[in-house]
Amino acid sequence: MYIENISPVIIEIGPVIIRWYGLMFAISILTGFYYLRKNGLKRGFNEDDLFNLFIIILVFLIIGARAVFVAANWSFFINNPGLIIRIDQGGLAFHGGLLGGILSSWLYCRIKELNWWVLADLAVPGIAVGITLVRVANIFNQEILGRETEMFFFEQHPTQIYGSLIGLALLFFHNYLVRRRTLLPGYLFWNFVLGYTLLRGLIEETFRDNPLVVWHFVNEAWGAGLFTAVQVFTPFIVLLCLVMLWRINRTQKFIPSDKVASMNNG
Repeated sequence: MYIENISPVIIEIGPVIIRWYGLMFAISILTGFYYLRKNGLKRGFNEDDLFNLFIIILVFLIIGARAVFVAANWSFFINNPGLIIRIDQGGLAFHGGLLGGILSSWLYCRIKELNWWVLADLAVPGIAVGITLVRVANIFNQEILGRETEMFFFEQHPTQIYGSLIGLALLFFHNYLVRRRTLLPGYLFWNFVLGYTLLRGLIEETFRDNPLVVWHFVNEAWGAGLFTAVQVFTPFIVLLCLVMLWRINRTQKFIPSDKVASMNNG
């Protein structure tokens, strides 16, 4: 979605600049921590462990997400090295953030003997809210733009809205699954990653004006293109999710809420 003359800045007072991207990211972080702390305490986890875990995830999520984004756009950043750390202006890759968050949280839980599977499930709402809000912020930054199209009532695909709706839909689906209360630890997390990977690859990336790396097929009337780098890696991530869900069904067992914190990674 392209909106002419829209500003990424909410307010600027001297050296203090508040941007839409930063605000949405901050709201997502606070929402994620609130949910993790509230439900983690209910399941018997120590508050200090939850706080430390959240900080570790946040740091490595940002590092991983930014590193992958910079690597994917190295031709730009090699000439603008000062912008590498400017995450307030956008530019975080979901898959890099996911990898950083998974590896850092797993290592911390391994050291502290905490159940990573349960904590991963508790992280899902924060991730979903983050996807939903950050994609809205992308509108103000005028990034994640869609391809031009002739088949719809709009001239350009509003891919930021597509991405935001994907996050919102997965959040609602997550809440629906939670009500079942018989799910194995880890199922909610890997189910979320699977759903997001498929929906982003099939919908957002198809209509997003990203460089094509394989086949280079473009339907100009529909404004659709195949295949972007994300779409190329989508089958591998889907396979990983299916393997993890299979592993959960084979090796995990239902854990009563009063015994969750005392169970290690198994």
